[in-house]
Parts: sequence; C-alpha cells; structure tokens
Amino acid sequence: MNQWNETQPIFVQIRTRIMALILNKTTNEGEALPSVRQIATDLSVNPLTVTKAYQSLVELGVVEKRRGLGMFVAEGAHKILLNHEREKFLTEEWPRIRTQIEALDLNLNELLKEEGK
Repeated sequence: MNQWNETQPIFVQIRTRIMALILNKTTNEGEALPSVRQIATDLSVNPLTVTKAYQSLVELGVVEKRRGLGMFVAEGAHKILLNHEREKFLTEEWPRIRTQIEALDLNLNELLKEEGK
C-alpha cells in the first residue's frame, strides 16, 4: 500500500511526511503526533525507523518529546521548518535549477510570467 522511494532511506521519507504536515499546518504547534508504534503499524515499518525519523525532527527543534506523553509539535516549529527548507532549497536545489535554466537558454522572467497566467 505504501510506495517507498528506493533512492532514499525510509526514515527520511517518514520525516518528510511529518514535515509536510507541519509546513501545511495540517498538524499545528503544540499538537500531539501519532505514536511510534501507530506509525510503524500504519506504514508497515520497523518502529526503530520511525524513532529515527522522530529523533531527526527533535534534533531540528520541530518536535519535542514529553516523557510519558509522546511526541508533540514544538512551538515555533512551522517557522523553523520554513527557514530550514528555504535554506535547503537555496543551497541545494536552486543552483541545479538555475544551471538547467541557463543550459536550456530559458528566460526566467518569461517563465515567471507563464506561471502567473
């Protein structure tokens, strides 16, 4: 049922899904996240994989672990993620996209005009 991208570790894909919930404000700051066991069962993955995904979000400061209660979206998580993802885009993705635009001899202003239609 779940289709995993074989070029990326599953914990990264789970982390990306949780990040999307926070960025899209589907899950709000202060809100509880599903338990490790629940996600592992729902996605048919090892609980350690889910734990690794959550731990990476804790290290980023967007998820907090509350002893005996579970994982929660940290206050300020949306802003932290937005800044993190913008920086990642500008340093990792934009240079590649810009190079491709130049290689294809595309006009950025014309591309932006097309997008606005």
